[in-house]
Amino acid sequence: MTQKTWFITGASRGFGREWAIAALERGDSVAATARDLSTLDDLVATYGERFLPLRLDVTDREADFAAVRQAHEHFGRLDVVVNNAGYGHFGLVEEISESEARAQLDTNLFGALWVTQAALPFLREQGSGHILQVSSIGGISAFPLVGIYHASKWALEGISQALAQEVAPFGIKVTLIEPGGFATDWAGSSSSRSEPLPAYAEFHKRVQEQRRQRLGTPGDPNASAAAVMEIVDADEPPLRCFFGTAPLDIAKADYEGRLATWEKWQPVAELAQG
Repeated sequence: MTQKTWFITGASRGFGREWAIAALERGDSVAATARDLSTLDDLVATYGERFLPLRLDVTDREADFAAVRQAHEHFGRLDVVVNNAGYGHFGLVEEISESEARAQLDTNLFGALWVTQAALPFLREQGSGHILQVSSIGGISAFPLVGIYHASKWALEGISQALAQEVAPFGIKVTLIEPGGFATDWAGSSSSRSEPLPAYAEFHKRVQEQRRQRLGTPGDPNASAAAVMEIVDADEPPLRCFFGTAPLDIAKADYEGRLATWEKWQPVAELAQG
């Protein structure tokens, strides 16, 4: 297998770190970003010149372009660009403040957009490349308490599906990775939470219990690395791929419900056309 050069955001822990290690272990080179570079010190010590740590807050567009450019200058090319940096925000729609909403979109959506824009000129010039957008089952379905997170991932899904069509003539592939529940600290210290409104106190309790039942046993981020390698090594990688066993059943139920509703109300749709 030809060695690849990776650019991975959010590599301090979770998916980003595990995928960086897996790529390095098989002989690839990796530029990895984190807001705190000390979290990457052990990878620098272990992998030497094949690993380039970059301090980056993906919400800074200028810094995103500079980091991608530095990675390309250091390694001479980019083969796999992974937009992994992101976090979950918990809050019912009425509870979300303007600053919380903007911060969620700035990281999960605009961070991925800026890195993608920064990488595309290099990928177009070399006539190849693969962009991995870390979405979520929450990018195609939606549940209470994480509405603004869903907004960020649904937007990422739409922009990435359009992107895949725009860059295909240049030999560039795009894949949306849609994990279910994984032990990545997504809902832990890396998350943020709105101030709850007393009116929703009982609903909060019910939603939390439903969430525990829905997610079941979290997946292992380390195991996900093998799946990522299958995707980046495929001659024809998918536009979308679930990670974990739960997302497929959620998607089937959701989309079957949508189709049933659309078909039931098709007479009204036709009435609207005149």
